[in-house]
Amino acid sequence: MKENRFAFLLFGIMLVFPFAVALLDGQPAMSVFASETGNAKFLQGLMIEVFILAIYAISYDLVLGVTGLLSFGHAMFFAAGAYYTGIAFKSFGWGIFPTLLGLIVVSLFFALLVGIVLPRVKGVTFALVTLGLASVFHIVVQASEFSQWTGSDVGLQGVIVPDFISTTDQRFRLYLIALVATLLVYLAYKRFVDSPTGRVCVAIRENEDRALMLGYNTFYYKLIALGISSLTAAFAGFLHTVHQPIVSPNVASLGWTVAALLIILMGGVGTLSGAILGAALYRLLQYFLDRQFGELASTLLGLIYVGLVLFLPFGIVGTWRLHSAGLKNRLSWLSNRRSVNSSGAAS
Repeated sequence: MKENRFAFLLFGIMLVFPFAVALLDGQPAMSVFASETGNAKFLQGLMIEVFILAIYAISYDLVLGVTGLLSFGHAMFFAAGAYYTGIAFKSFGWGIFPTLLGLIVVSLFFALLVGIVLPRVKGVTFALVTLGLASVFHIVVQASEFSQWTGSDVGLQGVIVPDFISTTDQRFRLYLIALVATLLVYLAYKRFVDSPTGRVCVAIRENEDRALMLGYNTFYYKLIALGISSLTAAFAGFLHTVHQPIVSPNVASLGWTVAALLIILMGGVGTLSGAILGAALYRLLQYFLDRQFGELASTLLGLIYVGLVLFLPFGIVGTWRLHSAGLKNRLSWLSNRRSVNSSGAAS
């Protein structure tokens, strides 16, 4: 609790956020439970998108920031979860829990699909192979032969979400589920990174040859990281379909992987918490600029990305940690020097 006090503090703030917005909007606080139309409901929907992006970005941070695997096909995991969820609800008529059980199988299948090439390629070659696999998946979901299942190039539409988590009638419930899921994913990932397996993943990022020399079979550790990352990204895809029951082929494109890359670059690669901050900054900036500047929004967003990379090369959280560590070292040095001077004066 002490180590993650800021995470729990933010959780508490976001928990009361819809009620505060409702009161400021002149609505009773209980209107949040009734999903009444207003700013509170709209902002809940916007924050659900932030939570989904945060979960997705954290999963990519584990692969790139922690393990050091440059993947250009991470969107495939997200899209697989999104499309599978839509098909399970629409075509099979499954409920939430059977769908979630099947989601585990689907996500691990795609993780193993990518994991097959792990012993053979690395670095830029691995990035190109993952890009190729994701491109094939993107083509398949748009193919007319599978239009009955995927909706072809128009996307999967008409998904009927169970009433229990309907974003129309039960938005606060979905908001709460997404908020709790984001917190649990963050805490679980942080625990994983601090575990012996996670430390080996960090060692692979720093120097894989040295890890091999020490006797670690790096293939299994990279496969574990891919499996956890795929499962998390697929779960984000599940929430995406529940919140927006129209699955667009764009979520399987290279652009969606680049979005995750931009998010963790803005927040801080390998920091985990930076993925959450970056997701909020990315989506809120996108919404604000679209609303204020229309067609110029993409250009302005690109300029902001360039500025952040130039002036905050380690991301927001990464730069903050770097300066905090430097400040602590300087304060420690000053404290030690004062102690030495005091001892000398006493002598």
